[in-house]
Amino acid sequence: MIHDTDSSSTVTPAAVALDFSKHPCFNKDSHHTHGRIHLPVAPRCNLQCNFCNRKFDCMNESRPGVTSAVLTPVQAADYLDATLKRVPNLAVMGIAGPGDPFANAVETMATLKLVRARHKDMILCLATNGLGIGPHIGNLAALQVSHVTLTVNTVDPEIGAKVYAWIRDGHRPMRGLAAAQLLLDRQLDAIQRLKEAGIVVKINSIIIPGINDQHIETIAKQMAALKVDIMNCMAFLPVSGAEFEHIAPPDSMMIASTRLKSGRHLPQMTHCARCRADAVGLIDQPMSAEDLASLAAFSRPSAADAASRPYVAVASEEGMLVNQHLGEAARVLIFKQDPETDSGYKFVEVRRAPEPGSGPARWSDFAFVLRDCRAFLVSAAGPQPKRALEETGIRVIEMEGMVEDGLASVFNDTPLPASLTRRFTSCGSGCKGTGTGCG
Repeated sequence: MIHDTDSSSTVTPAAVALDFSKHPCFNKDSHHTHGRIHLPVAPRCNLQCNFCNRKFDCMNESRPGVTSAVLTPVQAADYLDATLKRVPNLAVMGIAGPGDPFANAVETMATLKLVRARHKDMILCLATNGLGIGPHIGNLAALQVSHVTLTVNTVDPEIGAKVYAWIRDGHRPMRGLAAAQLLLDRQLDAIQRLKEAGIVVKINSIIIPGINDQHIETIAKQMAALKVDIMNCMAFLPVSGAEFEHIAPPDSMMIASTRLKSGRHLPQMTHCARCRADAVGLIDQPMSAEDLASLAAFSRPSAADAASRPYVAVASEEGMLVNQHLGEAARVLIFKQDPETDSGYKFVEVRRAPEPGSGPARWSDFAFVLRDCRAFLVSAAGPQPKRALEETGIRVIEMEGMVEDGLASVFNDTPLPASLTRRFTSCGSGCKGTGTGCG
C-alpha cells in the first residue's frame, strides 16, 4: 500500500519512559485507581455511521460523540492543567471527538503537542475511525502517543455499505461500496503502520444485530493477523434520530458469545463504559457538576481566541440587511472592526459558500470557509447546519435588521436587541422551501 507523508511538521520531544500499566482502558487492573481525561477538541466527523446521532450540548448522555463543550487546543491544555489539580490521579489524556480527531487534524495535533510539552510523563492516546490518520502516524509516534483505538465494524465492504451512510475523503463525499472499501483500506494500512511504529492498538467493534453480529469473529481474526493488541466488542446502543434507531440492542447472550469467539483470537476488553468525548476521572465514574462547570468555564472565548477569529460573516443580498437564510446563501460578506470608519466596521471581502448537494459534508466545508469568523449573521438557520458551525466555534446568530446593528452586538459582546430578534420560529413561516437546510 502507498503510505501518505506526514502533513504536519515533525516533532521530536525528548523520550520519556511511560508507565503504560496506568492506562485504565488497556489495563483492567488500573481502572479503579487511575483516571483519564478526554479533551473535546475535534467536533467535525469525516463519516456518518448509521448508528450514530451526535449531539453537542447533551449533559445527560454517556456515549461517544457527546460533549457539553468544544475546546480550542490552548483552552484544552489549560483545562487539563486545572483539572489535574482537582483530579491528580489522571494518568491518560485522550482525544475522542466528539467527531473524529483526523477530521480535525490541525486541532488534534496542536493539542497533542501542547500537552506533551507540558506533561512529559502523561500517557497520550486517541480514538479514530482510521480514515484520516495515515498522514499523521509519524508525528504521533514522535509525540509518544502510545495508544490508538480504531473503530472497525467490518472487514467486508458489503457490510460496510450498510453501516456507513457516507464518508468524506478530503472534500470528496462517497457512499456505498466504494466508500466502505476506501475506509477499510485506510484502516488496515493505518493498523499496520501504527504497529510498525510501536504503538499499542485497540479495536472497537460495535455488535449490531442483523448487520454485523455474525461477522465480529472474522474481524478479530484479521486484526490478530495484523498484531492488534486488544479488542473491545461493544454492544450496539439504539440512538434516537439515527438510521438504526429501531434495531434492538444485542442481549447479554449475544454479547458473551461474541466476546468468547473473538477472544480465541485477541484479548478482550470487558470493562468499557462508553466514555463521552469530555469524560473525566475513573472509567466507572460519571462526570460531576464540578467537572461540567470547569469545562464550560474553559470553553468561553479568550482574548487569544478573539484575535484568531477577527471577522464576522453575514448572509445578505445587498450588504445592508441580514436577509438571507444560511442554506440559501451562495456567498457571504466578511466584516471586521475598524475604528477609523464612521460605523466602526469595515467590509473585508466576499467568500463563496460551498455548493449544495454534498449533504452534511457541505456544512463541514462551510465551517472551514468561515474558520476565522467568530459569528455568522443569518436570517434563519436549520438545526443541522447551525449545529455543524457552532461545533467549530462559530456562533450562528439568527436576526432581522441592519447588518451594522448585528455587527455591533457581536463585536461589543452584548445581547442581540429584541428588535433584531428573528420573528419566526419554525419552518413554514420563514422558510422558502428550497430544501437547502432551513428545516
